[in-house]
Amino acid sequence: MTTIKLAIGSIFVGFAVLGLKCLAYWITGSVALLSDALESTVNVATAFAALIAIHISAKPADANHPYGHHKAEFFSAVLEGVMIIVAALLIIRQAYHGFMEPVTLDAPVEGLLVNMAATVINGLWAWVLITRGRAQKSPALVADGKHLITDVLTSVGVAIGVILAVLTGWWILDPALAALVAVNILWSGSKIIKDSLRGLMDEAVSEQTLNTIQKAIASQLGGAMQAHDLRTRYAGAAIFIDFHLVVPGETTVFQAHEICDWIEKALKDRLEDAKVTIHVEPEHKSKHLGAIVPD
Repeated sequence: MTTIKLAIGSIFVGFAVLGLKCLAYWITGSVALLSDALESTVNVATAFAALIAIHISAKPADANHPYGHHKAEFFSAVLEGVMIIVAALLIIRQAYHGFMEPVTLDAPVEGLLVNMAATVINGLWAWVLITRGRAQKSPALVADGKHLITDVLTSVGVAIGVILAVLTGWWILDPALAALVAVNILWSGSKIIKDSLRGLMDEAVSEQTLNTIQKAIASQLGGAMQAHDLRTRYAGAAIFIDFHLVVPGETTVFQAHEICDWIEKALKDRLEDAKVTIHVEPEHKSKHLGAIVPD
């Protein structure tokens, strides 16, 4: 399934889950279930945001964006994190009112069954988004999936609170669980924002990916002396790689170009969305520290 289709699927799933949770609140009158429904409104909004970001990021490079539109997905992920935090604050507000005026729940069993059906749908779709998002290197889909995971945790916590309230008659447990879950959502939202900002700030690739890049370069350095000043950054599905390639002084332009082609192919064989820039230098530009040498 393509990234766009997954994003569209999230919108339909979001509306379905929101409808079920609103029904669960209408059946029971539970402030915790209302809080759960409030978070699901964020799911729908962020699904739309993810779809727009994925559509923009898929556009090819143009005169105004010569490096492409890949970072659009990070903006979507930041927006999702912000909206998660807003949802948590709304839940805390509802929990406060529940503390002030605890209410007896109506038809809790029926309401919980409806709510848990929504939770199962969310959990399955979150798994799809995270696994497919990672496979397709889409930060927006992964962020959307992680957001749904927090929604699943919210629903489980809410269900526990409602069950305990029914069994004990302590109706204050309903808003208490809602408040605790809101704290967890705040933490989750802040983490999504932090991860997305790393991409917007041109953070380097992971150590594992960097090791893959270095091995790919070293494997194709035949005819060259070394590579140095390697720099990397990631933007959505794309990984940008640039470095200096040192060749012997007698190397022709054609030969140097051939070496660059071999290295670029090796990198793209290992990292499909690699964007490679190589600066060729003569041998007196060699460096001793941090250089990559032929295998």
